[in-house]
Amino acid sequence: MPCSDLNTISAVDFQQRVAAGDDEPAALIDACFARIADREEDVRAWQHLQEKTECLNGLNASHGAALSGIPIGVKDNFDTQDMPTTWGTSYLRSERSPWDAAAITLLRRAGATIVGKTVSTELAYFTPGKTRNPLDYRRTPGGSSSGSAAAVAAGMVPLALGTQTAGSIIRPASFCGVIGFKPTFNTVPLAGVKGFSPSLDTVGWFARSVDDIALAFAVLTASPPPKIEGLNLYGLRVGVRALPLDGPLTVDTVSVMGATRRMLLKAGAQVFELDLPANFDALVDVQKCVMAYEAARTLAFEYDTYRDQMGPKLVAIIEQGLAVAPEDYRAAIQATAWHRREIAKRFTFDLDVILAPSVNGEAPLGHDVTGDPLYCRAWTLLGLPCISLPIGKGIHGMPIGMQFIGAEGADAKLLSIAKAVMLTTQDGSDIE
Repeated sequence: MPCSDLNTISAVDFQQRVAAGDDEPAALIDACFARIADREEDVRAWQHLQEKTECLNGLNASHGAALSGIPIGVKDNFDTQDMPTTWGTSYLRSERSPWDAAAITLLRRAGATIVGKTVSTELAYFTPGKTRNPLDYRRTPGGSSSGSAAAVAAGMVPLALGTQTAGSIIRPASFCGVIGFKPTFNTVPLAGVKGFSPSLDTVGWFARSVDDIALAFAVLTASPPPKIEGLNLYGLRVGVRALPLDGPLTVDTVSVMGATRRMLLKAGAQVFELDLPANFDALVDVQKCVMAYEAARTLAFEYDTYRDQMGPKLVAIIEQGLAVAPEDYRAAIQATAWHRREIAKRFTFDLDVILAPSVNGEAPLGHDVTGDPLYCRAWTLLGLPCISLPIGKGIHGMPIGMQFIGAEGADAKLLSIAKAVMLTTQDGSDIE
């Protein structure tokens, strides 16, 4: 297969080609390094790259493993024994950690080749790194998992790890036109990942196919691969609900939402406005409260030691968090628990999946912003599995993702729904 085709192939399809004798195990690594050499100067997705020879050395030992021959990027807030970590900062650097993060250990155990560390925003907050959107270099790739989303979108790797505390998987996935998956909270271990807000931080990942998302889910949960044949959408109960309800959606995002609804209805799904109590809209502010309070304490050392070198946005949230009273934080945690119980009831009796916008519109122009995670905050706070699917485009031709949200713990079911949606759009119902 030509090198250019390998830069768009899924990990699952590549492994099938190797098993059939149609490709060599090293072919995908070769193709990815060729694409990195071609585009990295413009995309700037990588904080640190391994030598190609190092990446090829472990292939024989991993032959037959779940991720054998699959090159993967890892966000620069995961500890690694063999690569430096800077956490998206200019003032922190660890040349070698004494351990790998648990998620990286699971990937390596499955035979994955860690190509390098992808660019993160400063301590996984809003201060942008150097990465550009590979679909339009004038635009942001989103954040905080900027480099991981861009690397997958540019064909540099088929899979890349990121993290989400507000919208750091879903938002860059939408902006870069790839699939971004945030599993149920606390499903994938966070050991060895720099914390920001322990009640919210979640390991997630990017890919160009739902099958690859599912493959990574199996590896990162040390479980059998979920069965995601792509269920029939007929009869699927889809509740449509943006949180907040009256946010600043662009006209083209509203259009993509409408087209997605029509596609689902045509496929036989039951699509309806999800009626939730008005206090669900307040979850955006609850998430901000929890995130600020915990960040102020999690990053106490960094703030005390490097405050003068920190970006103003990071300083601002830490100082906001220091001003939050402990009783207000406890009230926010209690409110979150109540809302989690309420949404669980809806999934038990009324619906299978929620459809919501991933973001308010196309990736913004400029490199001093990463976009607004507004439409991800509440779902992240609720700990639900979320996936952004690249099934629409805006007025400038840039991707607009649609977010599908599943019940707590129903990650495999959500992936099955996502695959069915992607198959439906690929079968001629493309959404514009």
